[in-house]
Amino acid sequence: MTDRVATNLATTAHQVREHIVGMCAGPEGGHLGGSMSLVEILTVLYFEVLRIDPVRPAAPDRDVLILSKGHGAICLYAVLAERGFFPAEELAEYARPGSRLMGHPIRAVPGVEMPTGSLGHGLALANGFALADPNRRCFAVMGDGELQEGSVWEAAMTSVSLGLGNLTAVIDRNRLQLTGPTEDTVGLEPLADRWRGFGWTVREADGHDFDALRAALEPGATDRPTVVIAHTVKGRGLPSVEGRAHSHYATLGTRQAERALAVLRARHRRATS
Repeated sequence: MTDRVATNLATTAHQVREHIVGMCAGPEGGHLGGSMSLVEILTVLYFEVLRIDPVRPAAPDRDVLILSKGHGAICLYAVLAERGFFPAEELAEYARPGSRLMGHPIRAVPGVEMPTGSLGHGLALANGFALADPNRRCFAVMGDGELQEGSVWEAAMTSVSLGLGNLTAVIDRNRLQLTGPTEDTVGLEPLADRWRGFGWTVREADGHDFDALRAALEPGATDRPTVVIAHTVKGRGLPSVEGRAHSHYATLGTRQAERALAVLRARHRRATS
């Protein structure tokens, strides 16, 4: 990845984080921590990997992304807006009466393939899209706490049985869920070995490193699916909430939002100077 591309991605990711803070400062708040951990993952996918056209979001030859962890909707909305699917100004309407930008994504939003957020369903949905057209790539982006749902593993067996080499699952491995650390709730480790045991090609990457993500998201074997375990930090970008379970949902006051934006902007200046 060239320095110019990396700088552009970093700037986009920074803007996405600002949008997330802005939406969490609205009257209903939003899922802050799990949206912040997703930023680099979705930025790389929508700006570097997916074959998509914001002008023709339903183009039959498009690639497909299912955000299975639908509570990360505000990150998805911010990325879609930055990618040109709808004006960024609409983000200010998030969770307002009559807005199509709901707490979980719905198909009324351009670029959203399926309504999600009932955790554990996204991988099965992605199986269907991948089976329907082997010539397109399909992605299911999941939270790690979501992997405690048995339906995920039923879908994982099906993916391998159907030989869905055009399917990639991406796990936002921030190690936290609503109730605390994933390993204190229902242990997932050894996570990579579990996926290998189901017959998947397994890759691991720093979920906040653009180069590492881009390499991990390259097409895999033609006859079996790939899973990318992206190691991330919940609340990434805001030291006051990074790696803390209480960042799961937040309604930011005016001063809190101003401080958060100031921190994000200072970090971005240092990173790009």
